[in-house]
Amino acid sequence: MIHLSRPVLEGKTAAYSNRTAFMAKKHPRVVTLGGDYTIVLPILRSLSKIYGPVSVIHSYAHMDTGATEGRVDQKRITHGSYFTIAWEEQLITNTSIHGGIRNKMSANSVQHDETVGFQVISSEDIDDYGINNVIKAIRRRVGDGPVYLSLDIDTVDPSLAPATGTPEVGGWTTREMKRILGGLTGLNFVGADIVEVAPAYDTADITSIAAADFVYEFLMMMQFDEPP
Repeated sequence: MIHLSRPVLEGKTAAYSNRTAFMAKKHPRVVTLGGDYTIVLPILRSLSKIYGPVSVIHSYAHMDTGATEGRVDQKRITHGSYFTIAWEEQLITNTSIHGGIRNKMSANSVQHDETVGFQVISSEDIDDYGINNVIKAIRRRVGDGPVYLSLDIDTVDPSLAPATGTPEVGGWTTREMKRILGGLTGLNFVGADIVEVAPAYDTADITSIAAADFVYEFLMMMQFDEPP
């Protein structure tokens, strides 16, 4: 929280200062390397103290907006319910979006997901509508307000990123993921994370290499005002 609150330099030239002035209210943008997915909840709590509710671009195989009925206190917070808690605490807007979803869904889970502010772009939508239309849908959904991007490595198909705890077949390729991240450049990002990389399960470091490259894309998309 202390780190987020401090002001940042605006660059040495007017061109740089003017181009980035709208971003993140001139506070640091934080990139987090995780970890169990519950780390997102304390991050959103800290961000809300600076920005209020933020829109979330959630790239993942699973929705993680599970209901919490029947649980009490800290037992309500799990790696599958943290976005529900974030919505209850008014940390996120009703203009958030998932990308790459392919978990098993019931009508109740979809309805609950919409209630807590998310729309779904499924993994298959990239085949039906194409990468450019997926990018346009994400940008249209989150708009110009503060945006937090959270990327679980299992968005990528396990054939290309096997080192994760809950692999799901049928995911996006690393090339598709990089194209989407590049296409989101210029949004008002206030932070990003990549989570659920489990090196103990990796093969020839291919998952870690992909994750490191995605972090590089995070840093690039935070510095420019439009896609390359």
